[in-house]
Amino acid sequence: MISDKSYFSQRGQLKRPDHADLRYKCRTYARLLQHLKSLDKSCLGPLRKAYCQSLNLLLRREAREFANELRASTKAPKNPAVWLEGSNNAGQNGSSADTSTVSDAYSKMLTIFIPLLVDESSFFAHFMCFEVPALVPAGAPNVNKRRSGANDPDDDDLSLMDPDGNDIKPADNTSVELGTLNDALQELLDGIQEDFYAVVDWAYKIDPLRCISMHGITERYLSGQKADAAGFVRKLLDDLESRISVQFSRFIDEACHQIERNERNVRQTGILAYIPRFAVLASRMEQYIQGQSRDLIDKAYTKLVSTMFTTLEKIAQSDPKTADIVLIENYAAFQNSLYDLANVVPTLAKFYHQASESYEQACTRHISSLIYLQFERLFQFSRKVDELTYTIAAEEIPFQLGLSKTDLRRVLKSSLSGIDKSIGAMYRRLQKTLTSDELFPSLWDKCKKEFLDKYESFVQMVTRIYGNEPIMPVAE
Repeated sequence: MISDKSYFSQRGQLKRPDHADLRYKCRTYARLLQHLKSLDKSCLGPLRKAYCQSLNLLLRREAREFANELRASTKAPKNPAVWLEGSNNAGQNGSSADTSTVSDAYSKMLTIFIPLLVDESSFFAHFMCFEVPALVPAGAPNVNKRRSGANDPDDDDLSLMDPDGNDIKPADNTSVELGTLNDALQELLDGIQEDFYAVVDWAYKIDPLRCISMHGITERYLSGQKADAAGFVRKLLDDLESRISVQFSRFIDEACHQIERNERNVRQTGILAYIPRFAVLASRMEQYIQGQSRDLIDKAYTKLVSTMFTTLEKIAQSDPKTADIVLIENYAAFQNSLYDLANVVPTLAKFYHQASESYEQACTRHISSLIYLQFERLFQFSRKVDELTYTIAAEEIPFQLGLSKTDLRRVLKSSLSGIDKSIGAMYRRLQKTLTSDELFPSLWDKCKKEFLDKYESFVQMVTRIYGNEPIMPVAE
């Protein structure tokens, strides 16, 4: 079989391995092996080893040729997807390319070879007379069929028998036998994992996000592998799942490094490029979720968004004059781009609320600074009065230096005589600092409300400390 090239996959032809004829020939010796074991149990060791080595060569050749042709025949984008770096166009082109064929190829590899490896494990355990109860399949041909003289050519019951033709009950040393079986299966199937790894690595290079699909596919196969005969197969799937997770983590780490590189570009204004790109990335990641991969994605979101927010704060701090504006515009962009996803993905909802809180805090700081800048004397006077209320009686404050009624009138005159112009100047200053016109209306509403609240507090302070001293009412 190994010397016959037509038996294996080749250029332009994927060939599913077929071991039916091989197993049929092996069954010719099944009863002989059972009798040998009953006469001398130790004689099966060399036979098992020879069988494992021979079949291992066949399986590895089948897997290698199949995986090579699978990759060669799969139509996939030539340029790897780009997500969080490069120009906006590059990011969009990378995200729009259809890479479903690569995860389909991985699925096909599992679909063909996992059942084959399970079947080979089970057949080996039966054929080589391992006394493992779980390997006697439910619904196996009944021994009464033999006693009644039936001679069914399809009877492939390989259950253990004694020389008189009676089924042998499993011995008590099942765990020892199971250990021996798994050691033998390791030798039978070892090395085939390299061809599975090659498909995973190939898919990762084309589109790292396909790790999400492959992780879900692997989990579904893992959930179905419970028979002890498939011990190596479970280990293979576990290793594949780990490798996929490692590759995906590598992609997330690289994405975080791309985000952190933005720190080097000092004095940035406007919306940072990685904010809208992350929204595209998250949308695609949600499309790829299969099986139970939610935990894998949520960990990725946590690492990515935490890095995004940390980098954003550092960039903002590089220029204190524009710090709050950078935060306002970018936290707003984060919320706008992820609003729909945050409604259905709890992890993103958590970061959406975090961005919302940071946005409100930056708005409050920026608006307060604008108000104090335009009405500095008015609110500085108020602050001095408030500070003194903790140390002296309220009726004594009007007699303090700089806080007399005369001083109050001067402050009111200088601050409120041209209030329309002052409000207009504050309006223009807020408009000038923003690069996003969409945010201006809501921010101006916040600014007006904040100013009126502060002025109302000022009026209440004047009434409380200075009695009937005339002052422009809030309504006016």
